[in-house]
Amino acid sequence: MTGITVRTVQALKPGETIWDAGHREAVRGFGVRRQRGHPTYVVKYRVFGRQRFFTIGPHGSPWTPANARKEAKRLLGLVADGKDPADERAQAWLRATDTLRRIGDKYLKQAKQKLRPRTYSEIERYLLTHWKPLHSVSAFHIRRRHVAARLTEIATDRGPVTAARARAALSAMFNWAIREGLDIPANPVVGTSRQAALKSRDRVLTDVELAEIWSACRDDDYGRMTKLLMLTAQRRDEVGSMQWLEIDHEKKSWKIPGARTKNHRDHILPLADAALALIEASPHYRDFVFGDGPRRRGDKQRGFSGWSKSKAALDARILEARRKVTNDAKPLPDWRLHDLRRTAATVMADRLGVLPHIVEAILNHVSGHRAGVAGVYNRARYEAEMREALKRWSDHVGSCRIS
Repeated sequence: MTGITVRTVQALKPGETIWDAGHREAVRGFGVRRQRGHPTYVVKYRVFGRQRFFTIGPHGSPWTPANARKEAKRLLGLVADGKDPADERAQAWLRATDTLRRIGDKYLKQAKQKLRPRTYSEIERYLLTHWKPLHSVSAFHIRRRHVAARLTEIATDRGPVTAARARAALSAMFNWAIREGLDIPANPVVGTSRQAALKSRDRVLTDVELAEIWSACRDDDYGRMTKLLMLTAQRRDEVGSMQWLEIDHEKKSWKIPGARTKNHRDHILPLADAALALIEASPHYRDFVFGDGPRRRGDKQRGFSGWSKSKAALDARILEARRKVTNDAKPLPDWRLHDLRRTAATVMADRLGVLPHIVEAILNHVSGHRAGVAGVYNRARYEAEMREALKRWSDHVGSCRIS
């Protein structure tokens, strides 16, 4: 037996193995063997009464006899502490493959069964879009500094509100992963700065911003829907799933079925001429006013999808229009489609003289004294007032675009 040196390693014949011995630095159980191709350093040990072999690596950089011997000492030290290096490597491999994207997909799979579709869609967008730069990183290797740096980028590019929501989505995912038994030391989101942002419920768009959004809308499904959201003050999913059978052209009204309203009550909304014109501009060959028709015979029709991508494209067009006026223009401050609903309600009440209960009726908010049969009666009685209020609002939006 002889010690492992560069010369003895290079002299190995196929199928031959030598073990370290014959000198003071020799490590019992450390060896090198040539089976196919290059010599490979190994270490053998016994754990739980069984002999195991562990491959250190092939001869060459970084594994020289000296470095491989040092690694063998470390591995045998783990064995002395009751650990199995093979198990340690397997766990390290699993940790490396448990990337942020992989864990995120697992989290979204269970979240989809528990959350409302709209809530799930938002969380999915934050995890898959805003945290994409970290998708390939092992969740076990993500540290607070990585999260903090990415949050700063999101806040700069998309605004503090988006950053705050992206932070909450990632934190919820890590908390779930820890509860599921993943051996993550701690939630890396904890301790990062919370974005000091204007609450989305307080965002009211200015007249200039309304005009910018309207002008940037194209004559397509998303453009018409965005304008319709502005003119009707209804919810995104209500407009996106609008069907032709819900539209009464003679009465110029839209009946939203309770299955799609937040309070589960049918909602009859008068339509201003501008709103009805947007609806009529959509193709009539499909059941849904907006969205995809069947691609093949027998396919199920559906309402509009692709909200996030379309919104990003709209924001890009708004920024492009701003830069034509000012070279150093900034994007429209963080806004959501839901802000159109809030803006309509605020302006109608504060500037157009619409009474609060009429605004509530337009928004389909139901409070105690309007619930039940009385609620249905009052909504019918307020139809004329609702129509007048929406006409005032439509005229106001028109004046914003002209001025």
